[in-house]
This record gives sequence, C-alpha cells and structure tokens, in this order.
Amino acid sequence: MNSGVKPLSGIRVLDFTSMIAGPYCSRLLADSGAEVLKLEGLSGDHMRAGKPLRDGHSTYFGHLNCGKRSLAVDLKSAEGRSIAVDLAAQSDVVLENYRPSVMKRLGLDYASLASTHPDLIYCAISGFGQTGPRSGQPAYAPIVHAASGFDHAHFGYQDGVDRPAKTGIFVADVLAAVYAFSAIQTALVGRLRYGSGQFIDVALMDSMINLLVYECQEAQFPSATRRHLYVPLRAKDGFVIVAPVNPRNFEQMADATGNPAWKSDPRFKTGEARSAHWSELMDEVEAWTRVRSARECENTLMAAGVPCSRYLTVADAIADPQVTSRGTMATVEDGAGTFLVPNPPFKFSDGSVTAQRRVPTLGEDTRAVLQDILKMSPMKIDTLVSNGVVWQFNAAVGQTAS
Repeated sequence: MNSGVKPLSGIRVLDFTSMIAGPYCSRLLADSGAEVLKLEGLSGDHMRAGKPLRDGHSTYFGHLNCGKRSLAVDLKSAEGRSIAVDLAAQSDVVLENYRPSVMKRLGLDYASLASTHPDLIYCAISGFGQTGPRSGQPAYAPIVHAASGFDHAHFGYQDGVDRPAKTGIFVADVLAAVYAFSAIQTALVGRLRYGSGQFIDVALMDSMINLLVYECQEAQFPSATRRHLYVPLRAKDGFVIVAPVNPRNFEQMADATGNPAWKSDPRFKTGEARSAHWSELMDEVEAWTRVRSARECENTLMAAGVPCSRYLTVADAIADPQVTSRGTMATVEDGAGTFLVPNPPFKFSDGSVTAQRRVPTLGEDTRAVLQDILKMSPMKIDTLVSNGVVWQFNAAVGQTAS
C-alpha cells in the first residue's frame, strides 16, 4: 500500500447511528479511510447537546463523529426514506443502532435493502441483539453492565461495600463498537473473496459477556478459594498498583523494596503460598509504599522490572510523555475551535490510520451528498429543503436552514 493511502479508502458507509456505540464504530471506519455519511434526523444526533459544550458545540459529539459527512433527513417522510434507500444502494456498508424492528418499519432493514443490493454489508448494534426474548427491550450501557453480570462480578471483588459501584464509564458501548468495527471489516474481506453481502448482529450484552473471560469459567466451575486481586496501595501522595505476576517479579520486588527475606518467608516462598497469603503480602508492600511518593514507588519498581503504576487522572494520562511521544491524541476541530481526541489504538506503519480533523456541523454536507452521489439537481434539493424533508447548513450565516 502506498504511504498515506488509507486502507478503507473507497468504502462508503451509510451511518444511521446516534449516541455512543454506533458513532464510535463509524468513527473508527472514518479514521481508516471510509467515507462515512452520517444520516441524522432534522434535530441531529442527541449527543450534539452532550457536555462538555463550547459555544454550543459538543466535544463529546466531536470525539465520536470527527471525519464524517453530515446530512439531515426526515426519515418520517416518504421522500426522506426514499433518499435513505437510494443512498444505501450507493453504499458498501449500512450501520444502525436503533432498537430491533425500527429499521424494518422504515423499510430500511437488511432484507429490504439487500433485495436489490445483495453484496451489502449491514451491521445492526443493539442492547440485547436482534433475536431472543429480550431483543425488543430498551438498553443502554449501564443496563447491560448490570444485566451481563459485569457489575455483580466487579462488586464481588470489592471489600467493605454493600452495593454495586456507580456506573460512569460506558464500557459496553465502546466494546460493542470495536467488535462491530472488526466484524464489518471481516465481512468486507468475505465479500471481496466470495462476492456475498452479510448481515451482522452485534449486541452490547454479548460484548460484555465476552469481556468476562475468567468470570464465565468461574461461574461454571467455582473455585474453592477466591483468586487474589491487584489492589491500590497507599503512597505518601496518592496510590500505586503493583503486579508481581510471576515468581521473577516477586523476587525483583522483594529486592527492590529492601525485603529479600520475603523470598524465604514460608508465606510467600511459592506461588501457591503467595496466593493464599496475598493480603498479607500486599500489606507488607504497602508498608514500603506508604512512606514514599507514588512516583518514587513507580520509578523504583519499574526500574527493577516489577510492573507498577501510579493512579493518574485522565488529564495526567493524556499529558503523559509516553502518550504524547506516541501521538496517542489527535487535534480535531469544530465550530468552536480545536480539542483533542484519541487516535485509534492501533498504528499502521505508514501513518495512514488517524483521527480526521473535521467535526461536521449538522446538515453541512446534505446538498453535496444529494448532488454528488444521488445526482439530484439544485432545484430538486431546494424543493426538499423548502418542504422540510432535508436540512442544509448555511455556512454563510452559520445556521441550519429549513
């Protein structure tokens, strides 16, 4: 591949998604070079109003939607649905995250579109999947965290708490997005080799259960003893986590902390003994960390080959020299200025896969998409705008006109 040529260049994605899971998936596709047509309702994706906001522009939305083209279409109208059908016919991939049955009601389901476009890749993301007794139920990430066993498993690892932890990080959305991203590309490879399209059903519930590797097996074959956990250890100015995973790490830790006697202590001498006396071992380590700064603990142990980290804030992490040196964050821009978003967590050697700079304003690409892809005349587009079927952002006055 020539340097700078994005791997999904030439692939068009018609994106009906909103909120987090679907938009994050299509953003990764855009980062990889796909042309993503974000088809929004006339009021736009709900996340356009998500905080943080600057001058009415959401960086939350921008994080999930940079690099896409936005067109605003009223899918409640017959003409709007016809536009969507025509765009699907010109696309390689359709992506949606409505509740099951919504797209069928609109005539935009896989069966309807594939009848005239048999090589279409169609991916549907939902809370509980397209089939089964719970398929029609509403579900957002916190609901699935609870329903999948994730919250209960996490709660079971805590001491001294009487209820599952509050949910603020939507693991299920991001995980389902990544699975959908990889599944779409698998289907594209299948189409390239065999010429056939594919319907992909991605469920947040299934994604979360896939995350629980040990827990799924423990549920079937319970252990007689609880496995040991890696715990926060108090330092003078914060916390650190230390993970002496293997015997060598343990020996390195004993030497680095000035406690070589641990290596001959019957409680810690073998892996089995350390596991049985894990809390005691961590208490001994914490006696060492308590009188040192978190950075000193990290530097000392990492230099000795012992996995250790300070507990950083997100602000600390994105400013960390490791993160900045790798170019983990990218600068993107919306109508209120620039801000940072993470690049994809995988790097191509030619640098072709990166976050795209521009965050689309609602409807800013409506006219261009209808004219260039569907070959509509300017007069026809003006009529659609006048009738409220589509919205077009008017850059000259900085507003969306209907």
